[in-house]
Amino acid sequence: MRNLVYYVAVSIDGYIADPTGGFDAFLVDGDHASVVFGEYADALPAHVQAALGIEPPKTRFDTVIMGWNTLAPALDIGIDRPYPHLRQIVASRRAHDLDPEITVTHDPLATIRGLKREDGLDVWLCGGGELAGALLPEIDRLVLKRNPVIFGSGIPIFGSALYEPRAFTLTGTRSFESGVVVEEYVSSGRA
Repeated sequence: MRNLVYYVAVSIDGYIADPTGGFDAFLVDGDHASVVFGEYADALPAHVQAALGIEPPKTRFDTVIMGWNTLAPALDIGIDRPYPHLRQIVASRRAHDLDPEITVTHDPLATIRGLKREDGLDVWLCGGGELAGALLPEIDRLVLKRNPVIFGSGIPIFGSALYEPRAFTLTGTRSFESGVVVEEYVSSGRA
């Protein structure tokens, strides 16, 4: 059975973006790049892969789900399909005129449950925080690239999710000289 994996950069204090949705404060360069550009190359947008001369390995993810606010910045700069090497799904409450290769879902929880019943590689939850909060019951793995920065405010990793404790088991931690720590967790279910 395929897993829903929330692979995301996060600040020390639990934010995935600044108050305007920006993420420029996260480190791009450093020895942690081997994880980003190697192990998780499937999660790089096509224009970044092209600039780096990287081919998507298609070994980790075959599908990405993201919220509208995560897709919008790509659309704003003329990128209609940031992840053409993946099946792309956008969760939104409204209808949008998007590339026909992008699926819009108004019920992301049902969509994820359906995807999990299909054969294939894991599904990458790209963001944002509100979508992650809505999908929290279905998240099987967390891969957090914890950056050595405090935001103070911004977009929380799980948006405004209601209090409902869920247990995760730490399965690995890798620290890099850049200060980034990659933490990996597996869902243990309700606490």
